[in-house]
Amino acid sequence: MSMDISGCAASRRPTRQVRVGEVIVGSGAPVVVQSMTNTDTADHIATAIQVAELARAGSEMVRITVNNEDAARAVPRIQEQLERMGVHVPLVGDFHYNGHRLLTEFPECARVLAKLRINPGNVGAGVKRDTQFASIVEIACKYDTPVRIGVNWGSLDQSVMARVMDENARRAEPLDAGAVMREALVTSALESAAQAEAVGLAGDKIILSAKVSSVQDLIAVYRDLARRCDYPLHLGLTEAGMGSKGIVASTAALAVLLQEGIGDTIRISLTPEPNGSRTQEVVVAQEILQTMGLRAFTPMVTACPGCGRTTSTFFQELASRIQNHVREQMPRWREQYDGVENMTLAVMGCVVNGPGESKHADIGISLPGTGESPAAPVYVDGEKRLTLRGDNIAAEFQAIVDDYVATKYKRKAG
Repeated sequence: MSMDISGCAASRRPTRQVRVGEVIVGSGAPVVVQSMTNTDTADHIATAIQVAELARAGSEMVRITVNNEDAARAVPRIQEQLERMGVHVPLVGDFHYNGHRLLTEFPECARVLAKLRINPGNVGAGVKRDTQFASIVEIACKYDTPVRIGVNWGSLDQSVMARVMDENARRAEPLDAGAVMREALVTSALESAAQAEAVGLAGDKIILSAKVSSVQDLIAVYRDLARRCDYPLHLGLTEAGMGSKGIVASTAALAVLLQEGIGDTIRISLTPEPNGSRTQEVVVAQEILQTMGLRAFTPMVTACPGCGRTTSTFFQELASRIQNHVREQMPRWREQYDGVENMTLAVMGCVVNGPGESKHADIGISLPGTGESPAAPVYVDGEKRLTLRGDNIAAEFQAIVDDYVATKYKRKAG
């Protein structure tokens, strides 16, 4: 049964729009992909290099930790280095515990950042909490900077939690512990947003998040948050995990919410493999949105999973080569051609589904399975154009893809 994504999206109240640099987050805008560095922010060169890598991979804003004076001093230098590198991406400052002091003592840091992230649970305790929260908001107002109020169940404001627990105890039918925790998360986010507006921050400068690491809890929290506010929402499992676990958990949670029209910007919080690329979280975020039909970032490659008919690994190697090739070419293609990100490719391993899948793609190749004739028909726009043979099939097919891009897609002006 097909599902109407636009119909699901209509079920959520329209959100406000928030401008972060040149990026629009919220009602009517595409879901924005973002990421976060894991370098020492005080090392402005290393941080700028990683920001550039993330931006070139497709991150539309990049968050950096601002945790001490050296990091705060480095922020303007990071921005200057990015400008020298020709990289233009909004920088988001992540503040915990001492944000009020750092932003006050280092005004150039505050001026450079395109967005601030505040965690209400880590702003301060007791009487200091409201004063320090207000101090950060006032600085955001001064520089006309949007703020993400990001609640996290690992650092939930304990005063809010205690109050929600007391209220629950007075219920005729008390909620279970999980429901109480979820209510405390939503309450903290909404009350903090109201407090920020009371201090003077405009409603169209606020983005909310309420992150947990459990899939079902995340879905429940964001459904409730979406029902109770019209701020743009930032989605993501906190501490999603490593490898396939982190990818699967993030996809399971975010796909449900995005299908319901909930979520305006996303981050996939993957733990990278040792010496692994931080850009993987960007690729996963893009692929979630693209496979759901919500956005297009790069040509998608449909590939045969393989079976007893495909004892050769050649189709796997070709699929990997083509997928890597289009990702490598996309920065240049994106600048030169309109619509190339919508191109579809198919690399199939035998005659069972090969020709059919190849016809459905813009360009497809049906490789010979075990015992089949050693010929690989190539389909372009649904029609068989030629048949490849011999030892140079991979290079020839790649050349066909490059030629298709150059002739099919309109060149951008300039």
